[in-house]
Amino acid sequence: MSSPHASPRPRPLSSRRLLPPGLLFALPFLVLFAVFLLWPLGEGLWMALTDKALSAHAPSFVGLDNFSEAFGDAEMWRALWHTVLFTLISTVPLVVVALGMALLVHTGLPGQWVWRLAFFAPYLLPVGVVGLLWLWLYQPDLGVYNHLLGAVGLDQVAWLSDESVALWAIALTTLWWTVGFNFLLYLAALQSIPDHLYEAAAIDGAGAWRRLFSITLPQLGRITTVITVLQLLASLKVFDQVYLLTKGGPNNSTRPVVEYIYDVGFTGYRLGYASAISYIFFALVLLASAAQFAVLRRREK
Repeated sequence: MSSPHASPRPRPLSSRRLLPPGLLFALPFLVLFAVFLLWPLGEGLWMALTDKALSAHAPSFVGLDNFSEAFGDAEMWRALWHTVLFTLISTVPLVVVALGMALLVHTGLPGQWVWRLAFFAPYLLPVGVVGLLWLWLYQPDLGVYNHLLGAVGLDQVAWLSDESVALWAIALTTLWWTVGFNFLLYLAALQSIPDHLYEAAAIDGAGAWRRLFSITLPQLGRITTVITVLQLLASLKVFDQVYLLTKGGPNNSTRPVVEYIYDVGFTGYRLGYASAISYIFFALVLLASAAQFAVLRRREK
């Protein structure tokens, strides 16, 4: 007969938990995160410290030479300015127009499904289709826009070959193509506003404009913050539509920094230098995002 004070038998090794349950659930994500994000980030940073090129010779370590060259590169700063300018002229319309579209649909226009489809459908198009469509619209002689201008007696516009117009034309294309996503976010936010707020305002005799500025817009403050941040990040990374419409022209007047990185790396074959520019741009985007979040948090408080 065993003693009542005998120590308990050890559990079999197979029943012991070698890893915490939470870590087991997170392990697939952590593996993918390390393989597809951390490892490329580390590899790119190492490449930025070398003179790696698209050639057979082995890269050699150059330290911070690529970064110092980039800070003195006038073309890089010019491309960065084009990126910032495009972000400024595209973000505001993409927020304001999306809000207006959502308000129109939310008010109960007849045939709402048609309006929703028309507003959101362009966002589903591949960038190649969008580029070909707007290249045709912007054609100097056969394009629809110049045809309409000629019909009302106005001069034709060189939409994609005039340095003062090309970036605005790309911003207009981007507005038509991507505003549907912001519209959908605003529409979902409008539908989540409690009805009793509008009922109380109606009892107090508030008109439509009063309800808009006192109830609707304040209730949309958080989603406006989210949309603005997302749109700023998307505009800073602009590349596809610029490359398809102008390839950075005319005279590199529309070339964004992402296209400049592409040109340096895959046309000039300087992968190390392109990586250094990429990390400089990445740092600037992080600083801009942090500053924006700080401002928005201060406003909310």
